[in-house]
Amino acid sequence: MATTTRTGQAFERTAFDAVIKRRLFFTEAFEVYRNASNFTGDNRGLYDYGPPGCALQANIVDLWRKHFVLEENMPEVDCTVLTPEDVFKTSGHVDRFEDWMCRDVVKGDHIRADHLIEAVLQKRLSNHAATQPADSRDYDTKKDTSKVLSDATVVEYEEILAKIDNYDGPEMGTLIEKLDIRHPDTNNKVSPPVPFNLMFKSSIGPSAAAPVYLRPETAQGQFLNFRKLLEYNNNSMPFASASIGKSYRNEISPRSGLLRVREFLMAEIEHYVDPEGAKRHGRFDEVSHVRLPLLDRETQLSGNTKVQVRSIGEAVKERIVDNETLGYFLARIHSFLLSIGVDETKLRFRQHLPNEMAHYACDCWDAELLTSYSWIECVGCADRSAYDLTVHMRRTEEKLLVREPLAEPKIVTEWQAKFDKKALGKTFRSAAKAVEEAINSKDQPALAVLASTLVDAERITITLPSREDVVLDRAIVKIEQSTRVENVREYVPNVIEPSFGIGRILYSLLEHVYWHRPDDVARAVLSLPLSVAPTKVLIVPLSTQLDFAPIVRHLSQSLRKLGIPTRVDDSSAERRTGHTLGHHGGFRDGQGRLRDAARARQHPAGPRRSGGCCGRGEESRRGCGDVGGGLW
Repeated sequence: MATTTRTGQAFERTAFDAVIKRRLFFTEAFEVYRNASNFTGDNRGLYDYGPPGCALQANIVDLWRKHFVLEENMPEVDCTVLTPEDVFKTSGHVDRFEDWMCRDVVKGDHIRADHLIEAVLQKRLSNHAATQPADSRDYDTKKDTSKVLSDATVVEYEEILAKIDNYDGPEMGTLIEKLDIRHPDTNNKVSPPVPFNLMFKSSIGPSAAAPVYLRPETAQGQFLNFRKLLEYNNNSMPFASASIGKSYRNEISPRSGLLRVREFLMAEIEHYVDPEGAKRHGRFDEVSHVRLPLLDRETQLSGNTKVQVRSIGEAVKERIVDNETLGYFLARIHSFLLSIGVDETKLRFRQHLPNEMAHYACDCWDAELLTSYSWIECVGCADRSAYDLTVHMRRTEEKLLVREPLAEPKIVTEWQAKFDKKALGKTFRSAAKAVEEAINSKDQPALAVLASTLVDAERITITLPSREDVVLDRAIVKIEQSTRVENVREYVPNVIEPSFGIGRILYSLLEHVYWHRPDDVARAVLSLPLSVAPTKVLIVPLSTQLDFAPIVRHLSQSLRKLGIPTRVDDSSAERRTGHTLGHHGGFRDGQGRLRDAARARQHPAGPRRSGGCCGRGEESRRGCGDVGGGLW
């Protein structure tokens, strides 16, 4: 996808990749084995971070902790990666955490169905655009007319791309057949889409009798510790927990560098809120003025991708964004991404389409960043309602809920199912528990309907999770109203979940801050803010004389004592590594010149002034290039 550098030049991915690889931000894992004879492994989607990549990632995570964990007073947990199968069976991941996959019928290569359709249609639209003259008088009759599309076809393709996330597998299969979509690398036909579960499965112990999965998200560990975290928070609601750690997904066709990998770092927040309070947030007024570029569901379903910029206060009031807590975190996500250097013009918030929604979500917005690979989902902000806590509570019979004393006793009349356990067990045997749970899980309106049916027809039909229908008569179950006095209110909190893919953010950020000198593409610069730059100060000796070494050593030690990462280098290569300032050491009293890498400007500076620039909070977020006039 055509995009630009930080300074508006045409983005050349080949030149960008060369800088990233040469300076070792990240590299393919096990790369030396790729061309080894008889190598049968698959290293796709696996990456190692080099020194500047590690430092950049650590700085992003550190800023994330300050922005969210510290600012919002969130308890942080670090949960295990290995997760028993029963946990993910309960959460729905075993049955529903999947993508649709096609196979090259000749070579056998697999590819995600939605990515296949996107790649082919975008290529056709790109080829069509290349055949269109800027002026009708410039029309070249020698151009390949086979690539020319009718106006109706262009509109059809654009509408499909706008709604691609809303198609299910069979619908994508119909599109593939109708539009003769083939594998983009081989032009071979592909098989109809089939579902593929994305979790890595393993087992614990030598007997392999205890199946486990590598977690695809950090969320389940937080949910299963909810009761302990609530107690840690003095049973005070609302509150949020946070976790940072590796997650794993067995991607069908890993590609695009760090953007689609099988192992990645996530930073996730689970914010627990009382559903009866309309999911309001106590600090929403602080962010209600923040203007966000929003691409809502209705706009996408109309075949359009134009964003609307409006304040989050207006968006919540008009119910474009469902509630204050969801809106609050969208604004906070926006603030965080800008603070690390993301280009605001390449950021949008897109609402998930109905068929795209995860099985646990009732609403979700993605913070997407524009890269040379197109718009990339980097942060998801989902309203998971009470789904996770409810299913785990039902499975374990542990009360994952909030108990709040009522100011006054409350008389409650409700429908309750009463079973003849002996008759239930005799009739349904091993399925008896599932039958009981299926009825007890019904809400009050549903129980009222069942009670009426039981009186009129003397029997009811219940559908089990296995989709089997069973019939119960009045000898097995009675559904009656009962009255009780409540002194304590119990409820399962709803959850708003911001989920950050650190690797995707890191890669997109590098594209956003990359540029090169107008006269030399090899003179590349990564204009990272001081707050996240891998190296804050690069010390560049102007002489290799031995007498100069103590001055350089003293300067380096002085900056390190201030907690400022520095490097000493006598070459010009470091201008590409993402450092923000260069200190050119001189001979007069250890003084030198502090060089702004982005602006190629120099200022007189010794160790104290260099340290002062790097240590100021506001300057660190903006970069010294924006505040240099006030520092020297």
